[in-house]
Amino acid sequence: MPSLPRSRRAMLIDSVWRLVLRLGFRLARAWWHLRRPSHEGALVAIYVGKALLLVKSSYRAEWSFPGGSLRPGEAPHAAALREMEEEIGLSSHPIHPAGSVCGMWDGRRDRVHFFELHLDSIPELRLDNREIIAAHLASPEELHGIALTGAVAAYLGRDLCY
Repeated sequence: MPSLPRSRRAMLIDSVWRLVLRLGFRLARAWWHLRRPSHEGALVAIYVGKALLLVKSSYRAEWSFPGGSLRPGEAPHAAALREMEEEIGLSSHPIHPAGSVCGMWDGRRDRVHFFELHLDSIPELRLDNREIIAAHLASPEELHGIALTGAVAAYLGRDLCY
């Protein structure tokens, strides 16, 4: 059997990763609904002018900001920088704390720390095409018609916790 060309092989590997992430997320959500664990995460709201950069993960229906879970012992600021680099290839940008939101999302008691990054133009993004499959720069008017994760909706509504 001949080997697949590199680009086709990479596409196949990416699609397998997306399938694993979708199934894993569904299983995790079922477990979280049973156990109701506490969770802590960090997200980065990237503003380009007044527009916001949204990312689409392969395992969710809603759009979000770059970010994810804090690792054990990891500070929220460090997690936000790490996730921004991993998910969209952005590093070495100064982010600023923008509060936290608390809620029950996906069956978890969640505390999400938000950071903001303000840019003059959209940077070159490097999506992994496994976890993050799309990015969209949304105007303030567009945000009302886009399905957003609960944490992002709470942040935009300034429903902050302390």
